[in-house]
Amino acid sequence: MRRAIYPGSFDPITNGHLDIIERGSKLFDEIIIAILYNPDKNPLFSIEERKALLEQVLPTINAGNCRFIVEDFEGLLVEYAIKRRVDTILRGIRAISDYEYELQMALMNRKLEPRIETVFLMAGEAFSYVSSRLVKQVFALGGKIDGFVPPLVEEQMRKKLNNKF
Repeated sequence: MRRAIYPGSFDPITNGHLDIIERGSKLFDEIIIAILYNPDKNPLFSIEERKALLEQVLPTINAGNCRFIVEDFEGLLVEYAIKRRVDTILRGIRAISDYEYELQMALMNRKLEPRIETVFLMAGEAFSYVSSRLVKQVFALGGKIDGFVPPLVEEQMRKKLNNKF
């Protein structure tokens, strides 16, 4: 069985994330979507909310026979991968700046655990500029984000924004 971990904050999940997951499903039999707990970030959604959103939007993508598991983790990704017995990390790249960062991470992960490989998928053209951070900024300033996130995610973001004011 070909298995991969697709790690990220997914705060919020974007259509770019879903694009990588859908295209990754053609390469793997199982993808663990691993939500990173990062205490240094101030997330919009809790880990539990992100898990619930992912579990609700994943059935909307064309995944063939690929199985998805949504989990959270903290600490080193390679240690989590070893614990889950996964030897491939799936990452998306939008631009050269992403590549530089992702290359450093992949090389560090390889140094820490040589058995783990990183597979990069280029972002689809429609999503090459979409990031969770940018979506949150546009949304907070009153901009339209339809097409950047699934409708359910936008709905939940609206609820969060209304609760803040």
